Order: sequence, then C-alpha cells, then structure tokens
Amino acid sequence: MALGKVSTNNLNRGQGAVTEIERYFLFIGPAGKNVGKLLPLNTDSDLDNDLGAAGSDLKTQVIAARANGGDRWACLAAPIGAEGDWATALELAQQQGFSVEAVVITKPVTTGAELQAMHTAAEQLNAKYGRRSFVLAASAGILPTATWSEYLVEQKAITAGIAAPRVVVVPQLHGNDLGVLAGRLANAAWSIADSPMRVASGPLLGLGAVPQDKENVPLPSAIRSELDKSRFSVSQTYPDYEGVYWGDANLLDTAGSDFQVLEYLRLADKAARQVRPLLIRRIGDRRLNSSATSMATNTMALMAPLRRMAKAVKFAGEVFPGEIQTPKDGDLVIVWKSRTQVEVFLQIRPHNCPKDITANIALDLSQDAQE
Repeated sequence: MALGKVSTNNLNRGQGAVTEIERYFLFIGPAGKNVGKLLPLNTDSDLDNDLGAAGSDLKTQVIAARANGGDRWACLAAPIGAEGDWATALELAQQQGFSVEAVVITKPVTTGAELQAMHTAAEQLNAKYGRRSFVLAASAGILPTATWSEYLVEQKAITAGIAAPRVVVVPQLHGNDLGVLAGRLANAAWSIADSPMRVASGPLLGLGAVPQDKENVPLPSAIRSELDKSRFSVSQTYPDYEGVYWGDANLLDTAGSDFQVLEYLRLADKAARQVRPLLIRRIGDRRLNSSATSMATNTMALMAPLRRMAKAVKFAGEVFPGEIQTPKDGDLVIVWKSRTQVEVFLQIRPHNCPKDITANIALDLSQDAQE
C-alpha cells in the first residue's frame, strides 16, 4: 500500500546573464585623501571631497577619464601615499571582491622591471581569483631640461626587450594622457572591440597642453611615431583635420603574437569571462558526458556567449557589427582527455578594421565618345 505524492522542483538550467565587468577600471595612485581606502566613483562624484582638494596624480587621471568616459562612466579608486605600493592596493581590492577589467596605475614607471611586475600581478589575478584584467601604466612626460631626442632615448630604454602582454604603457606627454585613454576605453558609447584609434569615436577631451622640450620645440609627430614603434600608446593628430585622437593601445607582447593590440585581448577576456561560469556549473554534472547527444547539447550551450557577442544591429540602412564575427561549426570543441577531465577549445574572430587607408587617384584623359 502507498499514498500518492506530488512534488514540484525548479530546474535551474543556467541560462541567465553573466555580470559584465567590462569598462569598470581600478585607478591606483597618490592622492591627498582617503589613502588606503577603496572609493567607488562615477560622473556625480565630488573628487575634491573624495581625493582631496589639492591636485594629485590620481585625481588628475580620474578627471581626464571621467571627461572621456561618457555618461555611464564609473570606476574604483584606491588612493595611496607618495611612497605607497600599488600592489598592496590591488590585493586589497581583490580581497574585498572587486572585479575590474583594467588596473590603471598612475605613478610613472622608470624601468622595464616595473612593467613586468605589473604583468605578473595581472596574471596572478587570473591564477588566484579567476579574474582577467589588463594594466594601463604610465611613464613620465618630458622634463624642461631635456630635448626630444634625449627623452626618446630614455623612454625607449624602458620597453626594450620587455615581454608584458597584459600591459599598455602610456607616456604622460600632456600630463593626463593615461586618464584620457582610460576614459576612452571605458566609454559605453562604443564597443570594447573598437580600437581607441577609432576617429568616429570623436576627439580626445581635456587633454593637457602640448608639451615642449628645453629648446621650446612642441611635441613633433615623429616622436609620437617612434614611441609607437617602441610599443608605447600615444595620441595622434591628422594634418588639416581638427582634433586630437589616439593611436593603437599597444600591448607589450612579443613580435608575431596575436595580442599586440588591446582590443583583441579585451575580446578574448570577455569570451573567457562569459564561458567560465557555464563551465563551473558543469563540474560533476553527468549531463556533460561523451555521448553524441550530450556533446552536441553542451557545445550549443557553451557557444551561446559567442553568439551574443556576435549579434549585429541594422538601423537606418546601416549595419552595426557585433563584437566578433558569427561563430561557425567547429569554433568550439569539447575534448575528453580522460573519464573525468574535459578540455574546451574556443575560437573567436574579430572583425577586420582599417588602420591604414590609401586612396589612389587616376585621371581619365580619353576623349568622350559623344564629342
């Protein structure tokens, strides 16, 4: 004999959205107030109250970032003392559960070893907390006692021979270049797949005064070009075209690498952040098994973030592309290495992007056939 029983259960299929941290940056640098604290800031923040009324390195860069970051700009600031350690502030932010896309370190570096330490710290965030971030670092602007050629030699020595694929280094030529770039990268009006070089994003806002060397020579375009060749990230202008713009956000990666510019790294990191929670949900779940049905079902499920990233919008006859190209069959492969160990391979395809355009103009001097 038995009594009837009925139960209802909610089945969580893991189809919800993953919280995005893209465009949320942690600024670390010297400031006159709230040293040792973590301060959430946005467009409404009173920076005199939060970072001190006096000028400071951190405050200067945050002001520039806010000016270029658009109406949804927000960040986390970690003021440190003049001799403070950025690594301590970064670890504090991690311990308190703050996940950020980028770490902006405002105190200028003077050696390549400092850049390598920043790269190591970024890698440790992934190893220790499963958080992927890149670093925006600063180097000093020109001193009033130096010529441009002397300055160039000094700067080139910092990045020479350095492999730090998660670091972008920005010379503070105008005094706030680092903050300007950080704001441009954090602006929600355009995609993380866009290079900061994108002219359609508009000119830079609030960039400091044009620097001069000891001979009163204003910043030459040739110096910018040489800094770019040495993998620094710098602003640029176009002759007879109004405004100041940006070049590539160069990563200190090795020659021939896939990740020599920041927009490619941002796309790969976003894909990893979106897929990781789906992988975690599958730990110990027999619904992921080596049967053909399971492999097909799970391949489709893990491809969902890539399809969302590839979604395009058509408006007024113009197509606004997604962050990546539409994934194809075979772009995600699940491999069973043993009965309990699975490896997943994903492939994403960034869209082509013109960064060097040449127009060739020819004359047609043939006689009009109607004449």
